[in-house]
Amino acid sequence: MLNLLEARKAAEEKDRSLRDKTMSLSEAIKKFVHDGDTVALSGPNFTRLAMAAVREIIRQGKKDLTVAKTLASFDVELLLAASLVKKIIASWVSVGVVWGVSKVMRDRVESGKVEFEEWSNFGMNLRFKAGAMGVPFLPAFSMLGSDLIKQNNCRVITCPYTGLKLAAVPALFPDVAVIHAQRADKYGNVIIDGPTAADPDIAKSAKHVIVTVEEIVDTEEIRREADKTAIPFFMVDAVVWAPFGSHPYDCYGYYDMDFEHVSAYVNLIETKGVNAAQEYLQEYVYGVKDHFEYLAKIPLEKLFKKAQIAKAIRYGWE
Repeated sequence: MLNLLEARKAAEEKDRSLRDKTMSLSEAIKKFVHDGDTVALSGPNFTRLAMAAVREIIRQGKKDLTVAKTLASFDVELLLAASLVKKIIASWVSVGVVWGVSKVMRDRVESGKVEFEEWSNFGMNLRFKAGAMGVPFLPAFSMLGSDLIKQNNCRVITCPYTGLKLAAVPALFPDVAVIHAQRADKYGNVIIDGPTAADPDIAKSAKHVIVTVEEIVDTEEIRREADKTAIPFFMVDAVVWAPFGSHPYDCYGYYDMDFEHVSAYVNLIETKGVNAAQEYLQEYVYGVKDHFEYLAKIPLEKLFKKAQIAKAIRYGWE
């Protein structure tokens, strides 16, 4: 994880040239994600998870990672199951709210294998916002009066204008942000439909940004929807085409969540215990060479059923 001065220096020195940044997922992860990095992941709990990228991180065996996310989900669950995480910075870890707190996370944290630095959901958003602004912290009332202040060692300050007590929520500067979105051009202008969550701030706060997208579109299409450009090209280092890159979770406007797939995983853990996650990893991560082999394991009819008809036509399924 970068400190404030390192992050500002990296932002100042970043190559802002307009160039083709498209590359394979394997190449992007190999080039920008390294052992010991702090990796920030996109999406709130259910939507636009960077699952294709997470599976590739696991295949490449990146280790000793610190994973940062507002509401951590199946992405963090699988990284924990693969024993690649040394620390989580998040407000919660759950495969999905309907299934409760992650059993794999509880096992890793309670056994002392993984450190969990817990913040409120709003606190996590403020950490990324401060990082995006390039300031050391943001003042807030959030978490005051709760044990989170003690647990995460958040400083309490006195406002110089009002005399009020405020939490000084520290900035977070990830080494790399991995974000899944609907569309981008080859230069890295990224359109996010629906809730953007903290993702624009995550991109601004990180040293490197990998974006996986459902579609790589012509720049003219980006210009026609310029108001939807959540992340501009000069922040992005890699653009990767990854259709259904959030599966088994949803991507707003493109496809719905595959509840059956996730439920099958949860049932596996419920019946056999947390070590059974290795069976899932073997079948859907280690047992395939890339994202497209993973998709080949999911019946085409099932993917089509989950996809919205308008987007299915865009994929050529007329």
